[in-house]
Amino acid sequence: MTQRIAIGKLSEMIGQEVVIAGFVDVRRDHGKLIFIDLRDESGKVQMIALPTHKDAHELAGAIRPEWVISVTGKVSKRPERLINKNEPNGEIEVEILGITVINKAETPPIDVRGDGREIGEETRLKYRYLDLRRPRMQKNLRLRYEVTSLIREYMKRNNFVEIETPLLTKTSPEGARDFLVPSRMQPGKFYALPQAPQQYKQLLMLSGFERYYQLARAMRDEDLRGDRQFEHTQIDLEMAFVKQRDVLDLVEGLFIHVAESVGKKIWKKPFPVFTHAEAVKQFGADKFDLRNEEEKKDPSIMAFAWVVDFPLLEWDDNANHYTFAHNPFSAPRPEHVEKLLQINSEAAGKRSPELDALGAQQYDLVCNGYELASGGVRISDPKVQRKVFELMGLTPEETEERFGHIIRAYEYGAPPHAGMAPGLDRFVMLLANEPNIREVIAFPMDAGGHTSVMDAPSEARPEQLKELGIQIKK
Repeated sequence: MTQRIAIGKLSEMIGQEVVIAGFVDVRRDHGKLIFIDLRDESGKVQMIALPTHKDAHELAGAIRPEWVISVTGKVSKRPERLINKNEPNGEIEVEILGITVINKAETPPIDVRGDGREIGEETRLKYRYLDLRRPRMQKNLRLRYEVTSLIREYMKRNNFVEIETPLLTKTSPEGARDFLVPSRMQPGKFYALPQAPQQYKQLLMLSGFERYYQLARAMRDEDLRGDRQFEHTQIDLEMAFVKQRDVLDLVEGLFIHVAESVGKKIWKKPFPVFTHAEAVKQFGADKFDLRNEEEKKDPSIMAFAWVVDFPLLEWDDNANHYTFAHNPFSAPRPEHVEKLLQINSEAAGKRSPELDALGAQQYDLVCNGYELASGGVRISDPKVQRKVFELMGLTPEETEERFGHIIRAYEYGAPPHAGMAPGLDRFVMLLANEPNIREVIAFPMDAGGHTSVMDAPSEARPEQLKELGIQIKK
């Protein structure tokens, strides 16, 4: 059997007989001449069925869009007047010698030939497997793959080790609600899906791995937005024996490498740096867009900037108490450590200029109005970590129950360490010039939190609930 050829390579095979296969994009019947556009993942090509090949011509007349077919044909150059310079294969066509119908298709409920933006989100996601056939979505997901390949290349070059961390774990304070998973073997107890691999990556630093990363799945039960899903992928990384600037330089190099490799232009190098106070004063927020109105018309420009020196704690009006500004593992600025240790827990129960003034070695990366990454130098001193939990209102017993494992790990020797977790989905969204991260995720959730293809979430079977000891009250 002749080997199947990718449609994208046909321009190199003029005059040769080939076998191609894919989806029927469109059929145009001109009586004696029948034209069929066939597409595979590499591209699309126009084919022509002539009456001289009776069987193929007869079958071509019955074929419909989205049928899956295999074609034996001869590649030829189009007459000059018929060349389509707007198509990658616009200079060639394939004369059909034989057709094999692999699978017929019903008329699709959505048109997969356009960019799909005119179709309602609910319908597109319900038929996502069809939606993904369109060229724009194919391009977006291939871009995502290219980005992840570039990331892995860069991290390997910088001596990072890729290590996977557990998905079934313990609740971690990352500012959102947990997704809980009941334990069958330990009735009444629950795992939490990770909001981030935060504690595990710190434990890896304590284990002697000095440069860790992974493309980590993270799950947060928070309100959905165009740039946020329940589950997302982050470029999670941590480094030992480093300072803040080391992390910023490493991550800045990563984003420049990826962005320029896919044809983007960097607004300014090195990235501008703003303190949190400067950003709020100048832009009214800690995420902002540095481009002027003319620059915003150019989708290739990416205006990155760093925001540093965040507050360590922030006042929670609902709880009437201080809580962490980013996460409770962010280290205070060195000049604020002694002041922090001297503050008693009662002081955190009322608004205080002294506590408001405590700064963290915390930093964000923003680009074109979006926050792309958040990170910080971590606490590595158990005394400091206990004090932060104390100021958050945790009793010694609560601290031990929730975080005793990591504090004990500090006590066995903890190197200074710092890291970051850039959001992959949001980064690819900007690279693809898309307005919503759903356009760069294969099977995203809709705005209501449903995975439409699978119709999740769904009810559990009674026998499953019984086995887990769970009773549902409606």
